[in-house]
Amino acid sequence: MKLRGKQKRYLRSQANRMKPISSIGKNGLTDVWLEQILDALQKRELIKINIQQNADVDTDDVKNFLESKSDINVVQVIGKTLLLFLPSNDEDNQTVSVEVKNI
Repeated sequence: MKLRGKQKRYLRSQANRMKPISSIGKNGLTDVWLEQILDALQKRELIKINIQQNADVDTDDVKNFLESKSDINVVQVIGKTLLLFLPSNDEDNQTVSVEVKNI
């Protein structure tokens, strides 16, 4: 799903007070980590992740990894924190994506 500017602004406003639920450390980017992120996005649709200081990757590496291996949208990057969005396949978990589609 390609996001427009208004949709990104809405998602950023929804994530304003969120805390990162996952972090990338010295193990780097793995397929197991990606599966965990996809599972979290299926339940929440909008999450923040953090890159630890001892990680061997930077924000561009993470963004490229996520966008090349999945349908995850990187909405915002601030410092070492990324905001991720993916519409859920489960209708019971579709709260944010319904609002985004209406914008």
